[in-house]
Amino acid sequence: MSHAPARRLIASAALCAMFAGFSAGIASGFDLPTKRTDLSETDLKRVADITRPTADFSKAEQYEAMQAGATTSIDSVTEDSFSHVSANIPFEEEQNFKLGNALFRKLWVSSPSSTQASDGLGPLFNARSCMSCHVNDGRGRPPEGGPSATSMLLRLAREAKTPEEKKAIAEADVVNFPDPIYGHQLQDLAVPGLAAEGKMAISYREETVTLGDGETVSLRRPRYSLVDPAYGPLDPATTISPRVASAMIGLGLIEAIPTADILAHADPDDADGDGISGKPAVVRDHRSGGIALGRFGWKAQNASVRDQSADAFANDIGISTPDRPDAHGDCTVAEEKCLDMPTGVQKRLGEEEAPDPILDLVTFYSENLAVPARRKASFPQTLRGKRIFYETGCISCHVPKFVTRRDTADKAQSFQLIWPYSDFLLHDMGEGLADGQQVGLASGREWRTPPLWGIGLTLTVSGHSFFLHDGRARDLTEAILWHGGEAEKARNAFSSLPKDDRAALITFLESL
Repeated sequence: MSHAPARRLIASAALCAMFAGFSAGIASGFDLPTKRTDLSETDLKRVADITRPTADFSKAEQYEAMQAGATTSIDSVTEDSFSHVSANIPFEEEQNFKLGNALFRKLWVSSPSSTQASDGLGPLFNARSCMSCHVNDGRGRPPEGGPSATSMLLRLAREAKTPEEKKAIAEADVVNFPDPIYGHQLQDLAVPGLAAEGKMAISYREETVTLGDGETVSLRRPRYSLVDPAYGPLDPATTISPRVASAMIGLGLIEAIPTADILAHADPDDADGDGISGKPAVVRDHRSGGIALGRFGWKAQNASVRDQSADAFANDIGISTPDRPDAHGDCTVAEEKCLDMPTGVQKRLGEEEAPDPILDLVTFYSENLAVPARRKASFPQTLRGKRIFYETGCISCHVPKFVTRRDTADKAQSFQLIWPYSDFLLHDMGEGLADGQQVGLASGREWRTPPLWGIGLTLTVSGHSFFLHDGRARDLTEAILWHGGEAEKARNAFSSLPKDDRAALITFLESL
């Protein structure tokens, strides 16, 4: 089997030089850094050496099993494996983690209520708590015929129409425009006395794929619609995009990856001709209003863990925070009764339903959920699968390693060698996975490369094995076979492998 893809990717210094022009262009247009300023030249060389993809698959790499550096959890594997605190967190900060955990699990209630520190839910909402979507801090799932779609929702948006709207997106002032009646997402729950917006309906069509050795795999192609709309039809220009909740582990480490190191992998014009043209998501930080690199969300629409948390409080639960102070959540002017409902703002407690320090604590908790240690990293079958993963070109997007900033605000995340297996860039994944919904610079065919750490524990933690942004894939093989666009070459390479090699690659993924 050819080692050409691995050799091409090993030349990280050449790649950085090749992308320098692109990075400089991004910097001049959006003021993003193109070089690390937190390290000495000696340390920069050390980082370049240690993050270079390996060409030796005879043994596990040094520190590979500790895939989140010193933060890695080495606790026994259980359904709580995603709920442990970073292993290197100072003892005096554990209290904030536990308080954040309690608030993450907190069930909010409708207003008015005797429990005034807990009211303000909705009025329209998708969940009563963060944990309702991120069960055991893990991955969400489609309802699969059950009564609840709590860990899955429908984003609603339309593209820019006017020159002014297009300018707003180009300058990262907005990511898209909501449905005029239903807002940014469909809320399928509501407080007493108010009608929910409607329900998500999913139907699947089975499609058979024949692999290179003749084995067949059935993929299910989903179709989504809104049923029982309570406030009239969707605008004809509105697109609907299904999203399942992502796992919560390692988020603080992702935020600690230097922007310049992520930009070094970007190649939007495919200058190297390898068919991979990842581009960065450029967004506004919700607090400062400044330009930042998008890292979180299925289309990288949020720059920080705090941004992601504030967005979830506002849209998923309908709770206002200092960053998103509208106490009526995603209610629109067309939903007059929703806007007339009482809120949970208690002036004696603060100006929002979740005043300081609630968002601070939930953010701290989310930033410090530990990534579990690898299992069987040095086993022959795992190493064989790792070699195949590299050789088939998967690491073109699923970049194995980064070293976090030395000057992080949270010292637990400082200067850690981590193995997220993602470049955190936007990639065209083909028509099969397209949702047709623009989100900032991400087109309707583009998605952020999701990190793979912890993916092998999905069944243990979340109780299911559904993957991709909408959970259509029922196992990892199906997830790979849905890859198209920039990933089609790697997908075809996987499809052409002998059965034993495909099994080895899956074994590698399950070890992460």
